[in-house]
Amino acid sequence: MSEASGHYRLYHYWRSSSSWRVRFALHLKGIPYEPVPVSLLDGSAEAPEHRERNPAGFVPVLEIGAGNQRLTESLAILLYLEARHSELPALLPDDPYLKGRCWALAETINAGIQPIQNLPVLYRHSDDPEEQKQWARHFIRQGLEVYESLCAPVRGLFSVGNQPTVADLCLSPQLYNADRYGVDWSDLRHLVEIEQACRGLPAWAESHPDRFKPHDFKG
Repeated sequence: MSEASGHYRLYHYWRSSSSWRVRFALHLKGIPYEPVPVSLLDGSAEAPEHRERNPAGFVPVLEIGAGNQRLTESLAILLYLEARHSELPALLPDDPYLKGRCWALAETINAGIQPIQNLPVLYRHSDDPEEQKQWARHFIRQGLEVYESLCAPVRGLFSVGNQPTVADLCLSPQLYNADRYGVDWSDLRHLVEIEQACRGLPAWAESHPDRFKPHDFKG
């Protein structure tokens, strides 16, 4: 790896949709990295060493080079990777308007859906697992309907045109979460077709949670 690209270490959780976004980008661009698992269920994310990496205790965290540079928040990491590795497949369109539409789609998930269905919010909402699922299903479905409408004027094979972008890196992991919570999105035609295109990318399978699932995971 060149000096410009540095050595990357990705602290992630296998089933975290934010983590998958970054893994998806790294595999799509063919960027080598070292994955380091951080469980969100056993207290690892609350440990002092991880809190030093990210005071919020979240994943992903991208460590650059010798570790004196770290980035948190998945979209910030994607922005960095796009700037640092602009010679590789682009994550954003060149056209300023389409670039804005692409970022709006990504934020529809990143700022609209994902925070509301995160574990801390579900636990705060209710102690009842079924009530937690109903809450998540409501907001996931609502957000996916918004995404369906917003992508319609600009989509091609993917959410914005015919190449995968930041929007797709956010959408596919969110659809994975939708399936986990039992959300039916089969009537959202644009999303169904975009997801089919994403699944045709080698990077989708290479970054999929099942590839990083711990062998001893139960639940």
